[in-house]
Amino acid sequence: MLTQLVSFLILFFLLYKLAYGPIVGMLDSRSQKIKESLEAAETARLEAASSAEKVEAEIASAHQDGQKIVAEARDAASKFREQEQGRARGEVETMLERARTEIAREKVAAIEEVRKEFAGLAVTAAERIVEGTLDAKAHSTLIDRVLEEGLSARKN
Repeated sequence: MLTQLVSFLILFFLLYKLAYGPIVGMLDSRSQKIKESLEAAETARLEAASSAEKVEAEIASAHQDGQKIVAEARDAASKFREQEQGRARGEVETMLERARTEIAREKVAAIEEVRKEFAGLAVTAAERIVEGTLDAKAHSTLIDRVLEEGLSARKN
């Protein structure tokens, strides 16, 4: 039994000297690689979380920018509409004023033409009265005839 014990101890010593160092080194190396892999995975996870936060912040910023652009476009469209409505109102007022001026001018011209017509009719009636003495019936008939002639001449 002592021989077995001595053989065992010699074998154990040889294994310890020859195999234990490389096995422990291999286990330490493997442990270090696992530790580095875990650290790299944690770093990658943190970077991914940071990137996700940045992307979310950029999306929120882009959304805000989009809303701002839409609001600015609405404001610009509203201002443009108001300007165009004001311009159109101005044009309508100008056209109405021109029409009023033209109507007033035409009215004055029509009144002047009627005055000339009646003056002509009065002169014609006076000439006929001077040509002869008329009684009331003849005078009334003469005025009616002169007015009809004047109106028919004006229609033509």
